[in-house]
Amino acid sequence: MQDRIPARAIWALGATQVIGYGSLYYSFSVLAPEIGRAFGWSPEWVYGALTVALLAGGFLAPLAGHLADRFGAARVMAAGSVAAAATLVAAAYAPTGILFAAALVAMEIASCLVLYSVAFAALVQVGGQGAQRSIVHLTLIAGFASTVFWPLTSFLLGVMDWRSVYLVFAALNLLICAPLHFWLTRLPTHQMAKASPTAKGEPGTALPAAGTLHGSNRSIGFGLMMLGFAVEGFILSAVLMQIVPLLTDLGLGGEMLLVTSLFGPAQVLSRLTNMVLGKNLLSTRVAIISSTLLPLGTLVLAFTAPSLLGAIVFAILFGLGSGLTSIVAGALPLQLLGREGYGAKLGWLGSARQIASAIAPFCLALLMTTFGTPGALMAVVLFGVAAIAIFSAVALLPRVKAHTSSAAVLV
Repeated sequence: MQDRIPARAIWALGATQVIGYGSLYYSFSVLAPEIGRAFGWSPEWVYGALTVALLAGGFLAPLAGHLADRFGAARVMAAGSVAAAATLVAAAYAPTGILFAAALVAMEIASCLVLYSVAFAALVQVGGQGAQRSIVHLTLIAGFASTVFWPLTSFLLGVMDWRSVYLVFAALNLLICAPLHFWLTRLPTHQMAKASPTAKGEPGTALPAAGTLHGSNRSIGFGLMMLGFAVEGFILSAVLMQIVPLLTDLGLGGEMLLVTSLFGPAQVLSRLTNMVLGKNLLSTRVAIISSTLLPLGTLVLAFTAPSLLGAIVFAILFGLGSGLTSIVAGALPLQLLGREGYGAKLGWLGSARQIASAIAPFCLALLMTTFGTPGALMAVVLFGVAAIAIFSAVALLPRVKAHTSSAAVLV
């Protein structure tokens, strides 16, 4: 029988995810021009510092997962909120560009302790295998982070400087997120239970604690998921971080605001649809759907530009796929590998995705210079086809007979 996670816990985590993603990630694109002017940096230097920070966070994400398993995810998030506040204060008071870059690196490391991977682990520790639906609910709430923080950051920047904006965000992390995370530490955690290795994990039933992959298939499935999440992370980061030059080169610069405004609502729509209609849909199938929507949207953009209608279809399809990838990131490892060591597994999977995301904008820029924007988009489509193949292979693994030698079981 599945354990019910208190609704107040999901709402509390949702609030902290909106603030965490908004203050530590989405706000940067709004603040970047002012930060660059303050230190005399070109945009390339500003985003270069962000790339280094994202790489540092990616490499340390597995450690955050191990800490969540060992000490409890809620405790890690509580400490992470305090650390996030401290790094935001450090960035606000940084007197030089070098010290700001160091604070930015520390900020991204702190983000590993408070964002999705550890939040998903907190849900699993409270609700066991029944956390799959709660992960969907959490991503639905957190999907409003960009919708809230892009305009909020712009408003604050209109009445104060960027340093003061970071101080406001530090206060939000310290005075709202930290107390909520400390409160979550008081909730009882789910005790691990052994499950029959023959359990099938059919739709609508509680999945076994050990997941639906066994023997050598666990190692194969884990490796394929790392690769698949890395490819999806590359696609999402490459397109979204380069959306301005992409649309401009395709003759859609004048419609940029309309097109980009559709991503957030499409993300929320996909998560809402999954919550309402996808109750009995296995995460493997959601993974294939999400990995299909990303290249499909990109293909529409490549072949219809400079059509505004084509750009709108692209934004909706790409946003739908992006929204589902967040659900898959938490639910797929839970379905296939189970909840034991779940935080560490998410840490490694998140690390692969974040490292790929960090290098993606530079790689797409290089492709655009070498092959032109249409050629670069077709390269993105090919990456998307690879992701479809990878997740299709993952979906087939539970049907494949696995070797059960102990040497083969790595996860």
